[in-house]
Amino acid sequence: MAGSGIPQPNKPKAPKPAADAPRKPLQVMHISRRDEQERLQKEAAEARAAANAAAGRASQLEAAAIEAARGFPQPPNELKQATSSDSGSDESRFGMDGLEGMTMADLLGPAGQGRGNAKSQASPSANNESAQSRPARSVDDFDFDEDAFLAALDENAPVGTTGDVISGTVIGAESDGVYVDIGGKAPGFMPKNECGLGVITSLKELFPKGLTVEVLVTREQNADGMVTISCRALALRKSWDKVQQMAKEGKVVQVKVNGFNRGGVTCDLEGLRGFIPRSQLQDGENHEALVSKTLGVTFLEVNPETRKLVLSEKRASIAARFSELEVGQLVEGQIVSIKPYGFFVDLGGVTGLLHQSMITGASLRSLREAFDQGDRLKALITELDPGRGRVGLNTALLEGQPGEILTEKEKVMAEAEERANKARNVLREKEQSAG
Repeated sequence: MAGSGIPQPNKPKAPKPAADAPRKPLQVMHISRRDEQERLQKEAAEARAAANAAAGRASQLEAAAIEAARGFPQPPNELKQATSSDSGSDESRFGMDGLEGMTMADLLGPAGQGRGNAKSQASPSANNESAQSRPARSVDDFDFDEDAFLAALDENAPVGTTGDVISGTVIGAESDGVYVDIGGKAPGFMPKNECGLGVITSLKELFPKGLTVEVLVTREQNADGMVTISCRALALRKSWDKVQQMAKEGKVVQVKVNGFNRGGVTCDLEGLRGFIPRSQLQDGENHEALVSKTLGVTFLEVNPETRKLVLSEKRASIAARFSELEVGQLVEGQIVSIKPYGFFVDLGGVTGLLHQSMITGASLRSLREAFDQGDRLKALITELDPGRGRVGLNTALLEGQPGEILTEKEKVMAEAEERANKARNVLREKEQSAG
């Protein structure tokens, strides 16, 4: 090494070839093709021997198959000759030329005969004769039972579409819900909060095994085939239907106030939460004191889509008053308002209209010629519309002669009962003649 201080011996340098010295020719590797040819011939012989062995094995399997199924028709002579004479040819072994003209029925053999049919094995010649005499059948000739196919589809069809009402049998109750057999692949599941209206303390007591229940499908089957069902949703649907029918009939119902807020009070009706605004209460200024009291109410709004149930105590009192009124009845009231077209009369809970054309049989220059605001009067009911809250009044029918109201008002009012009876008879006769 240069840094060690030890001198290194000088290496002899290779002598440079002389510029005029002749160069040796390049060595070319000689590859013999004889070894490669022998190897390929050997592999070809081995492959041919394996193919011949496989062909022999195939022939044995074919013979065994024919022997095992003696009931099958014999192959055509051409196919037999090809099999026996050209046993070494792949085209003769596996070609399809010999199968031309054969039908599926020929390949399957006689109906009702198989490998284990003793009669078939006992008399193969008879089977061959029956096969030859029987007409050939195509695939389209085989029977297809459409009813059985549709029945199978029905059996596997999903049970329960959202919104359907179905019946089922309780098969078990757990802490989180109830399982009901509804005829599907899996039982329907009803969560605890969907088992009914109100507070539920014990599911096993409310839904014992074997109990038949009617439920509403709220969610179609999942990947496991389970359907979500609800008793509560079905009960609410029935409650809304019942309340809508009540509202349509204009019924007055009794409810118990269970709460209040700044706008009014709340109540329960058929399991639904109802609301009564302060403006629809008889004592709206002191609505907090109405809690736990029972009120007679009627309906302002019933909307299942928005779940709005608005009630009215005032309208209920009007409806109750309407139930006491009838056409032809003589009523007494006080004029509370005068309009250009007539008088509004308070009849004790409802307001009637005495139209200007119904005041007197004579011409009337001014309404105040007959009555003034604050006057009390008696009149006959000629029109009654509870749905629209209308009561039509008439004093002209109480007159003995046209204009008597204008000249002898006190006398007409004093004899109103007797005059009303005569007027009813007149009205009844007009109805009969018109009918």
